[in-house]
Amino acid sequence: MDVLIDAFRLVLQPDVLVTILVASAYGLVVGALPGLSATMATALLVPITYYMSPIAAVAAIISASGMAIFAGDIPGCLLRIPGTPASAAYTDEAYQMTRKGQPELALGICLWFSALGGIAGTLALSVLAPTLAEFALNFSTFEYFWLAFLGLMCATLVARASPIKAIASVLLGLAVACIGVENPAGVARFTFGVPDLLGGIDVIAALVGMFAVSQVMRAMLTPDPPPVPKRKFGSILAGQIALTKRYPVQQARGNVVGVIVGALPGAGADMAAWISYSISKRFSKEPKKFGTGHPEGLVEAGASNNAAVASAWVPSLIFGIPGDTITAIAIGVLYMKGLNPGPTLFTSNASSMYAIYLIFLLANIIMIPLGILMIRASAQVLRVPRAYIMAVVLLLCAVGTFASGNNLFAITTAAAFGLIGFVMEKHGFPVAALVLGIVMGTMVEQNLVTSLIKSDGSILPFVQRPVSMVLAALTISALLWPVAAWLLRRARGPQVAPQG
Repeated sequence: MDVLIDAFRLVLQPDVLVTILVASAYGLVVGALPGLSATMATALLVPITYYMSPIAAVAAIISASGMAIFAGDIPGCLLRIPGTPASAAYTDEAYQMTRKGQPELALGICLWFSALGGIAGTLALSVLAPTLAEFALNFSTFEYFWLAFLGLMCATLVARASPIKAIASVLLGLAVACIGVENPAGVARFTFGVPDLLGGIDVIAALVGMFAVSQVMRAMLTPDPPPVPKRKFGSILAGQIALTKRYPVQQARGNVVGVIVGALPGAGADMAAWISYSISKRFSKEPKKFGTGHPEGLVEAGASNNAAVASAWVPSLIFGIPGDTITAIAIGVLYMKGLNPGPTLFTSNASSMYAIYLIFLLANIIMIPLGILMIRASAQVLRVPRAYIMAVVLLLCAVGTFASGNNLFAITTAAAFGLIGFVMEKHGFPVAALVLGIVMGTMVEQNLVTSLIKSDGSILPFVQRPVSMVLAALTISALLWPVAAWLLRRARGPQVAPQG
């Protein structure tokens, strides 16, 4: 009880409450602008968190990311242009409802069920995380090595791109993580005589480059979206209680899928939304209505994406393994603020953990009134010329990366990774897999080297311990899966259409 009281005291500080409000408004605006993702919104916040208290810094990331995931539905519904990747799964469905004269209903579904999904994900986080943390206290470096490696391989399994391309992205990320002298041997690697590379690649600069600078490059090559027609919205939440009663199974199923998918390293809200929308259509009694403005798929996918936002923090807080690109950024902030992820976090900083749960609940509750205001103001926000928006984004990228380390080389790093991210996405290589490789490369290497030192160079302890053996089997299966799938396709040969 004392821990909960301390958590309330931490959250109810004026700076934390102001941060939640301001970050929520910021996340709503960024998410509502086509092409600006929740990850980019989070990455741009990181330099500012240097000057915040630990709880306020975490509150900024939680509030901005959750709001941006929802706000991405607004341009998808009004313009058929998804604001974030998570809203792409059901953009056509929402837009068809708008064409039928029901934009209020479509946006109300996205808002209401996103908030409910976020609350469900928070409850799952508060239940699963302490239990898993207690179990994880028995882990050694052998288990942590396989767990980190499994996280990298999961990123290849859930990627919508080719698994081979996803593995290539992971390997590139691991290579980037090797740069510098931050390794067990303290040997300079891949520095090419450049003193600025001795400290390794600044993760924040790399993330800002890949998710923000690359988006500016893409925007330069794509036409502006059409202007939003002037329209006065009616009641946004009208009919949502009736839909909640009508689709309880779909909502619950979306929450469960979101929690499970969100907890998988590298998956995230966009993957949860795609899977939930597909499941909804597969098990619907009216599958032919999907794509015509039917609310059933919107309910399930909307409940799923924000549930995944919260559950992605489970592996991040317990093992330091990012559940998605947003928590990859959050892990860096946690380390910076002394809240080092790991099972001991739940014993040494229990009040901070409960404070994180409360922030999630508060952010999802205020999502409803702020979301209504954002929907009504969306016409003005979506009319801002994209050239102005991208100019501001590029300025924030430069200022933010420089402020993170007071180093001009960080700006060069952000520009270089912006180009890398642009080229990778253009050719179908998943950027999220590269990010996981960069963030988790050090963890994989350090646990591998430490384990080999403890075992005097023997690899048997990696597979002799029960938990380590299970994790090894799962990791090797994930590693071999793309090869097995390729061999299976080769064995089946080309499918020949029957002659009519």
